[in-house]
Amino acid sequence: MKVIYRSGAVALLHILIILSLGGKLLMDRASRPRVWVRTVTVDPDLPIRGRYLTLRLQARAPWIGRVHGKDTYDTYNVQLMAENGELIASKTDSDTGISVGVWKNHNESSEYVNLDQTLAFFLPEHADVPTPRARNGEELWAEVTLPRKGPPRPIQLAIKNSSGWHPLNLR
Repeated sequence: MKVIYRSGAVALLHILIILSLGGKLLMDRASRPRVWVRTVTVDPDLPIRGRYLTLRLQARAPWIGRVHGKDTYDTYNVQLMAENGELIASKTDSDTGISVGVWKNHNESSEYVNLDQTLAFFLPEHADVPTPRARNGEELWAEVTLPRKGPPRPIQLAIKNSSGWHPLNLR
């Protein structure tokens, strides 16, 4: 077999692998639950890594009020699901690759926790970086797809403030 035919076969195999991954992501987006999640940004722009936002998602964890013990910080594996338009983190014993950290005996009465894993949301080259201003009561929200396994996949961003909900056009 000539080298050109072998090279073409390897190139075709690579193209098929990429297309199958893209197809899987599109199928997940069409068939898996989507939910809007409040988020905060971390490390918004590093020249070495390109233009992206690192998002830390917030989920409701109803079981949080039942965590007691010494003043320690513990990490729990969680399973994510969408329920009534909200991201819910359920405690699980299996290793899902998704976890939350909780302070035991914390004084806060909130049922909301931030996921330990962050998500990268890549920005087009000329898009403005969405930085909500806390003094104006603005919050950054992300619409995510919840795959069967692994972390959520971000789709789009929005700013929520007193005047309403404003999806961002980052193109």
